[in-house]
Amino acid sequence: MNIALPVRALLCIPLAIFIYCPQHCSAQEQRLQRPPAFRSIEVSEERAITFKIHATQAESVRLTSSDLPGLPQGGLEMSKDEENVWQATTPVVPAGAYRYHFNVDGLSVIDPRNPATSEANSNTFSLVVVPGSDAFDLRDVPHGSIAQIKYFSKSLKKFRRFHVYTPPGYETGTDKLPVLYLLHGATDSDASWSTVGQAGNILDNLLDAGNAKPMIIVMPAGHTGQFSFGPGSSFENQMSEFVVDFQQDIRPLVESRFRVSTERQHRAIAGLSMGGAQTLDVGMANLADFAYLGVFSSGVFGIDRGGLESGSGAAFKSKYEAVLTDPEIKKDLRLIWVATGKDDFLLKTSQATVEALKSLDFEVTYKETEGGHTWLNWRDYLHEFAPLLFVDKP
Repeated sequence: MNIALPVRALLCIPLAIFIYCPQHCSAQEQRLQRPPAFRSIEVSEERAITFKIHATQAESVRLTSSDLPGLPQGGLEMSKDEENVWQATTPVVPAGAYRYHFNVDGLSVIDPRNPATSEANSNTFSLVVVPGSDAFDLRDVPHGSIAQIKYFSKSLKKFRRFHVYTPPGYETGTDKLPVLYLLHGATDSDASWSTVGQAGNILDNLLDAGNAKPMIIVMPAGHTGQFSFGPGSSFENQMSEFVVDFQQDIRPLVESRFRVSTERQHRAIAGLSMGGAQTLDVGMANLADFAYLGVFSSGVFGIDRGGLESGSGAAFKSKYEAVLTDPEIKKDLRLIWVATGKDDFLLKTSQATVEALKSLDFEVTYKETEGGHTWLNWRDYLHEFAPLLFVDKP
């Protein structure tokens, strides 16, 4: 028996369902079909942030963030209204860029109503920017560009990526510009400095105010694979792999593809945490090529447990002895700038590194600030470090 319906009848079925459902479906079913209208993030004038997410079947939702200050351990518990919208409001926070997740019944998810994200080494965070900063607020000034550059690393035998900031007017210019290689920390990615780090806005605002030289900023991927740390981890191996990738692949590609100066006085490298340790490795291995080193919340890992006489400090001294003891190579080194927070867990590492470098006759500018191992400090450090670059010796 042929029970096929006429085409006209089939076309009418969706309309019939659409007409039928609002009249006869339960209120719960209607809410499932059409979530209520709301904004997932709202920042008050006092800079408290209200977060919202629609989760009909959830039994527990928390806001989690390693960046937002004042959150309880395990995250901020959210409450649900009659439309199944969960919400929570943070304490007042400083101006900043903050990464966050929603933990929905144990599952960590990004904000489905916020397109702004920050990519890490193995996951993605949602991102909210709280205005009020002289350094990185988005302003009506000329803006540079940030590009993703993909390349095949011959040293690592796989495809890699880095981000590049070029200043306003670069596309129509002809001059070669100084270059700053800017390195991220452990668990982050080559996208971190341009998202949660707000490096583009920081440089745009400095340039508009005449407080920095136009420069290209290269932001490489410091991890060469999935990050892990501790006994048996790949951390040490990745540190050395990055140095090889930088020297053999990243830097040659940058110098061939972008209008960057190849003179020592126009080349700088800086990084935070893991990137600060990599800065010392790359910088000391190629000190004749770099005039500026910036180490944020970092140093020679483990040097605080024995200085230059044992352990990692002695290994560092032995590895770079030819450079560390050469007075000629230090003459054109214009700046070693180290900064860390008084509550940073690597404070003693920074202090011991500075002491060691000074004992080897390096001039070091050292600064301790308030706060800990957070982007609240690292954005400020970049804002203070960048104006010191590519000028006469401070």
